[in-house]
Amino acid sequence: MTELPTTGPSTVQRITRVLFAALMIAAVQLGSSSHVFAQTQQQAQGQRQEQVPPDVTLDSINSDMKGKIDTIRQRLDSFRNRIQSDADDDARLAELRVQAETIVGEMRSASDAMRTRVEQIQARLKSLGEPPAAGQPPEAPAVVEERNRLLNERSELNLIVDDAGQLSNSATQVANTITNLRRTLFTQTLFRHTELSGELFADAGHAFVAEVRNFGSTFSGWISFVWKFKKLQLLGALALSLGAAMLFLSGGYRLFGRFIRRNDHEHPSYIRRLSVAFWSTVIQTVALAAFLLASFLFLDGFNVLRTDITPIVVTFFGFVWFVNFVWKLTYGVLAPGEPEWRLVRITNRGARLLTLAVLAMAIVNGLDYLLGAISEALNSPLVLTIVKSLLASVIIGLILIAISFVQPRLVEGEDPDGPGHRWPRFFPLFLRITGLLLILSVLTGYVGLARFASTQIVLTGAVIVLIYIGLLSGRAVSKQGSFTDTAVGRRLAESFNFGEVSLDQAGLVAGLGIYAFALILGIPLILLTWGFQIADIEAWIYSFFTQIRIGNISISIVGILGGILLFGLGFVVTRWVQKWIDGNVLARSQVDLGVRNSVKTGIGYLGIGLAVLVGVSAAGIDLSSFALVASALSVGIGFGLQNIVSNFVSGLILLVERPFKVGDHVVTGTTEGIVKRISVRATEIETFRKQSIIVPNSDLINSPVGNWTHRNKIGRSEVPVAVSHHTDPQKVMDILLELVDQVPEVLRNPEPHVEFLNFGPSSLNFELRFHLADMGEGLRIRNNLRIAILKRFKEEGIAIPFPQQEIIFHRGRPILPEENDARGGA
Repeated sequence: MTELPTTGPSTVQRITRVLFAALMIAAVQLGSSSHVFAQTQQQAQGQRQEQVPPDVTLDSINSDMKGKIDTIRQRLDSFRNRIQSDADDDARLAELRVQAETIVGEMRSASDAMRTRVEQIQARLKSLGEPPAAGQPPEAPAVVEERNRLLNERSELNLIVDDAGQLSNSATQVANTITNLRRTLFTQTLFRHTELSGELFADAGHAFVAEVRNFGSTFSGWISFVWKFKKLQLLGALALSLGAAMLFLSGGYRLFGRFIRRNDHEHPSYIRRLSVAFWSTVIQTVALAAFLLASFLFLDGFNVLRTDITPIVVTFFGFVWFVNFVWKLTYGVLAPGEPEWRLVRITNRGARLLTLAVLAMAIVNGLDYLLGAISEALNSPLVLTIVKSLLASVIIGLILIAISFVQPRLVEGEDPDGPGHRWPRFFPLFLRITGLLLILSVLTGYVGLARFASTQIVLTGAVIVLIYIGLLSGRAVSKQGSFTDTAVGRRLAESFNFGEVSLDQAGLVAGLGIYAFALILGIPLILLTWGFQIADIEAWIYSFFTQIRIGNISISIVGILGGILLFGLGFVVTRWVQKWIDGNVLARSQVDLGVRNSVKTGIGYLGIGLAVLVGVSAAGIDLSSFALVASALSVGIGFGLQNIVSNFVSGLILLVERPFKVGDHVVTGTTEGIVKRISVRATEIETFRKQSIIVPNSDLINSPVGNWTHRNKIGRSEVPVAVSHHTDPQKVMDILLELVDQVPEVLRNPEPHVEFLNFGPSSLNFELRFHLADMGEGLRIRNNLRIAILKRFKEEGIAIPFPQQEIIFHRGRPILPEENDARGGA
């Protein structure tokens, strides 16, 4: 092991420290002198520094706020009137509630702003002090004028705050009233009781005959009118609709065909079957929805539709989409006729029967709403709508009971064309009870409840199945090693050379994305089927992204994202400024490297600090709330947290400056090893004997630390060699250089060389020195070189001596040196 040379602080570092200390002393003195100067000025000018010129826009601001409050008061009055007129329209009530909640938010913001201004005025009045008592010297006229102005402003602001609070309470009451009305309306719709009798069905039969006749005349009259007077508009709308069909349906298949295409000769894996079932349902239903929406917009934009025809067309488009959605989902899960693509283990006969049953329930439920829309548009009697919903609910209940008698279950290893087995335990009982409850609700006169339940069974059940398949697909994709076998994974590996780890991380991200997509797509559909309006969902989404209140704390996801974006922008700008100043200004000025590094580091700290402040402010976090935390920290530091804070700050410095990083070979004191982890309190160093040593960060900041791999892993290795005195030194040097040239890991720049160190008592001492690109390979390479040197020396007859000592044994009395000299002389 080579010895690491100990180095103290360089001259540049000492100069930098001295300059920094001088700047700190100057700043302190400047602050104290400015404070003294301010005190002097205050004494000379009396209280004039407290005089602030009146805000010329104060009256206009107050008048604007009063006008806004009056406008909102009028809006609330109109809301109360519209609530009475729209008490039976749930969609309209939802919009009014959203507007009322918007008023509540506006009034809260205005009140908060006014209260902040009142607190500032109160602080100013406190700094001015109390008016002089009787018998005391009078104040300066400017101070009296300032106090009166502030008192008047505070009185006006208090009035505005009270008005805003009252309006906020009124808007809250309006919103609560609307919520109660909607809840009552929903309950009345579900639990409205209808007496079933023969007269009811007779009236419904007569009304149905009249409705068919009315619908025929209405529809034919509309068609003849459009064809006679708006033929070009109709043809244009149809042509654009066909173009939309080509764009959304055909184009979507071309773009995403690989995700939804089933190959006849393919034996798909489970993840492939999940992916095809989920994406085929989503892509095709979304494409159909886009086509139907575009078609309606074209028909309505060309003024082809009529007020009585529009709700029928809209409901018909919804019916087509709903049946298609249920069909695509059922086909993707059950795959009748293609057992290799089936997601559940059932027989072919069971798949066909279940597909027909689910599709029949979807058609019956969709026709119920379509015929109800026709009856409403044609002003048919309510009894007809009741009977239609009654028949639809009874049919769906009977289909559920029939499904319970199917035997579709297939045991693993059996032939899909076999007879099959019964449902698992309790499932047939659940289907029969559900079907009987639907029929019982109808027979007892609760047709609205039965209609709502049947809709939830069909539509909500289908959406839940879709969400479940999406979650299963996400879990299968994010499973370790699964994403590699997908088409996207193989394309990433081929096009971008993604490795196994990168593909696994991409699969995890893709799985999370599928989770989010399935939930974002399915949850709003479920909410809509359960009676919530689009305005409700929009309000919730807006509140979720803009304002989440936890107690008195308000969190905005949009603000947080904006703050992160601004911080990232500030970080990039800071790095660019650092690079530009260092490469253009300081480099051209031939400034010392130490000064350049100090200036560059200071700019980095300043820029990142400003970026943090801007990002935190943009995120909507009140910096004044950190005052309590700062005071608590100061008290804690005073009671013995100096070491913790020192290690914390030292950790931040290490993480920002990065004098060493994870994987570096460092030496500090008696510790030498590889850095494994750097935290804000301590750094973990693993020695070469696999011992983990936790070093406090303050020790690494305040003590010399040697870093063998600070800028790169290049390091010098040495192999000492000793030969006998009779060996030719040049020959030894040539052999060593020849052997080291045969090692590919040895760098040629710097060039390897051999040093003839000294003449030893028993040998000639040499040292072979060379550099490696990775000093971690030094031990292996030195071992191989020693073996090669030993073999070559044996071949060349070069001896490696060992220390020799001459030992003489005497018998009898020892001979003294004087006697030995006398004998020699004789």
